[in-house]
Amino acid sequence: MSLPLVVLLPFLGAIAAPLFAQGGRTAIAVASSVPALIALAALFPHWETLADGGVVLHSYEWLPALGLSLSFRLDGLSLLFALLILIIGLLIILYARYYLKAYENVGKFYALLLCFKGSMLGIVLSSNLLLMMIFWELTSLTSFLLISFWTHKQDARRGARMALAVTGGGGLALLAGILIIGNIVGSFELDDVLAAGDLIKAHAMYPVALTLVLLGAFTKSAQFPFHFWLPHAMQAPTPVSAYLHSATMVKAGIFLMARLYPALAGTEQWFYMVSFTGMATLLIGAYVAMFKHDLKGLLAHSTVSHLGLITLLFGMGTQLAAVAAVFHVINHATFKASLFMAAGIIDHETGTRDMRRINGLWRYMPHTATLAMVAASSMAGVPLLNGFLSKEMFFAESLELNLPGLIAWLPPIVATLAGIFAVAYSARFVHDVFFNGKPVDLPIYPPHEPPRYMKFPVEILVFACIMVGMFPAVSVGPLLFIAASATLGGDVPDYTLSVFHGFNLPLFMSFVAFFGGLLMYSQRQRFFDFHARFKEIDEKAVFESVVLKIVDFANRLTSRVENGSLQRYALLLLLSVIVVAFMPLLDLGIFIGENGLSPVDAPTAIAAAVLILCAFATAGLHRQRFYALVLLSVVGLVVALAFARFSAPDLAMTQLSVEVVTIVLLMLAIYYMRPWTPIEATMGRRMRDIAIAAVAGIGMTLVTLAMLTQPFSSISEFFLENSKPGGGGTNVVNVILVDFRGFDTLGEITVLAIAALGIYAMLRDTALTPPPSDGAGHAWARDAHPLMLSLIARPMLPLALMVSAFIFLRGHNLPGGGFIAGLITSIALILQYIASGMEWTEDRIRLRYHNVIGLGLLFATIAGAGSFAFGYPFLTSTFDYITWPVVGKFEVASALIFDLGVYLAVIGATLLSLVTVGRLSPHSAIKPKQESA
Repeated sequence: MSLPLVVLLPFLGAIAAPLFAQGGRTAIAVASSVPALIALAALFPHWETLADGGVVLHSYEWLPALGLSLSFRLDGLSLLFALLILIIGLLIILYARYYLKAYENVGKFYALLLCFKGSMLGIVLSSNLLLMMIFWELTSLTSFLLISFWTHKQDARRGARMALAVTGGGGLALLAGILIIGNIVGSFELDDVLAAGDLIKAHAMYPVALTLVLLGAFTKSAQFPFHFWLPHAMQAPTPVSAYLHSATMVKAGIFLMARLYPALAGTEQWFYMVSFTGMATLLIGAYVAMFKHDLKGLLAHSTVSHLGLITLLFGMGTQLAAVAAVFHVINHATFKASLFMAAGIIDHETGTRDMRRINGLWRYMPHTATLAMVAASSMAGVPLLNGFLSKEMFFAESLELNLPGLIAWLPPIVATLAGIFAVAYSARFVHDVFFNGKPVDLPIYPPHEPPRYMKFPVEILVFACIMVGMFPAVSVGPLLFIAASATLGGDVPDYTLSVFHGFNLPLFMSFVAFFGGLLMYSQRQRFFDFHARFKEIDEKAVFESVVLKIVDFANRLTSRVENGSLQRYALLLLLSVIVVAFMPLLDLGIFIGENGLSPVDAPTAIAAAVLILCAFATAGLHRQRFYALVLLSVVGLVVALAFARFSAPDLAMTQLSVEVVTIVLLMLAIYYMRPWTPIEATMGRRMRDIAIAAVAGIGMTLVTLAMLTQPFSSISEFFLENSKPGGGGTNVVNVILVDFRGFDTLGEITVLAIAALGIYAMLRDTALTPPPSDGAGHAWARDAHPLMLSLIARPMLPLALMVSAFIFLRGHNLPGGGFIAGLITSIALILQYIASGMEWTEDRIRLRYHNVIGLGLLFATIAGAGSFAFGYPFLTSTFDYITWPVVGKFEVASALIFDLGVYLAVIGATLLSLVTVGRLSPHSAIKPKQESA
């Protein structure tokens, strides 16, 4: 249970932490830290298991038919990322307490931060690829909200939209790739996928699956050509940048490549796609970082470059390269998070991030300057710091690739060149910010050191950079080993973690990079002049332009297709069906199967004739709304009789109830409309519509005739055989609704609730003036609520409620159930509104229908989730028999709770819709008032 708890805790914290916002920033920061501390304590007992090469698994069935389970898996790789997420997350919480202003919405910030943390933990701990996909998308959504936290800033909103569009699009590609992999393997469980690496790579769909998965990883981890979103996401508050864009979100794509490395790596496609993408990202990010004047912009492009470095290492396909990639994940997270926080401190204390203005800060902020210089030195790969060690491994692996001809020189040249740029932009960070003269026109002057504990997270991370750099085998060796073992899916090659490996070619490359970078920085003006010759591409403008063009095309296409004419929509739909079905129907002809036609008795023929005549009459009199509505109600009544005639009493009762509610709703609607509609179509168009309708109707008749006269096997046999033993009820229809297809029913009542709330939201502030008379010019009666109707309706309410309760309780074994009972109750209550008026009814029925809807959905969800407590999938029901005095033995099913939820949701949605429409007239003597709960 510990792994699901680790994922769940941040989400629970997101609910609870904002409650402490009234206590101030310190109180909410402490409350937000509790979930991470508990999660770390929950992970600690598993260390020995992982150190011995074991794996911790927790799995619960959810939707087994879809291959989706609540499976969580902890190995060395997921432990490494979980520790980064939790520990750096704790430091960010402390840092944000001092960074955010007291007047800002800290409750919202910490809630979003915790939701993001839970989503990231879900990605790294998921053992089911579909479950991981859910958390993957949650990170995109929560990061969108965090990046746009400062909603008053247009750049923040644009950056958030860009990030969501790019990572969301990659998420769709990843989902497609996961579905293909699951289809190849026959399972979405991670253990099965990793064990089937040879099967996946030998499959014909491997290149497609690989491309789609890598698209998801590349967009998330800002790889070329999708790297442009990350720098523009820097408009987020610095705690967000430090967390999302150094240690967590951008590492999600890296984690995905490491996670699926045993299953997908080792082929030419993997090598060329991953390594060359990483190589391009490494160089582009490093080059652009050198010329950025915004402090966070420099760090953002350097992050892009280092992510490219890690991707390149994974793309090389060698075991030691993968070890180096995992090692650099650790190192980059520590020095980059500390640099972002240092940049935030500088921005916080000076009011700007422009490196042309924040000069000479060493005099004013020596403590912060020292911490930032150590972290920047680690980023540059200076010896005795952690960045040096992983860069040495990178240089060594770039020399080990056996590539043909001159291409063999490409990886080490690229690696050295990227190292030169890294030193150059790190030197610029140090020199331009902390030395290089005096500050220039700072918004806040003089700057000073931040509060003591705002620097504490930076100190912790810088201390980690030093400890790993000087004592790597002791400080990080065991964690790196188990993480590398999990990444490689087996034995780890021999490697040593030490500060000095002797004088060799990788060390020479380090010297070249270091002194070459210093030389480049010393000649930076020449490089700036060279860079200025080229027109700088504004990625944000390009992205916005592409989006606007897509939106414009979509609008033009929509205006051609969706012009607001329901008639045109029906025309296009029917024409499409006719065109698609024409050739198969032409081959079919008038076909009657071997079952032949059933005999027709007189009552059935009469009812069919009435139905057809009323349907034609409705079409003929459709301009006279009232008469058309009456005829339409006759059609509905005949359909209900047809259900009863063919032994479907549940459907007959449902149809009859729905018909009453629908007619009441339409009567309310036409009350505000003219009683007739003008002739808008020419005779030619009407004849065209009649022809198309006739062709579509005849075609459907032929298809129905052919299908129903053929022998076929029905799934109904399964339901008939299992309704009683499996669901505990003899009413098969109700057992299907609340048990076998309960998930569908839950979705349907949710849609019904959303529709009702939508009607309420659209109409609650609307007022319509009804016409002063009916279509014949007769004024409305003065007595809006006739006495006779009121006297009849009021005693009918308890009778109808008793019938409703009877129908509800017997529904599991006899015709009835929550849906029908809810409609009967709704009709009974609507009758009170019609007979006595809204003011009289609401004075006596003090219900807020929003709450009734919510209560119904709550009951239905609790009934479904309750099965988790007993180890069964969602919405698994049970039943038993109990004996009461006098009553005797009777059955009790857990599905009754679910059916109660359906009952309440139907009542709430129906009455909310009808009452909202009834309130539209300001002349209806309704006093708009707040309904009591």
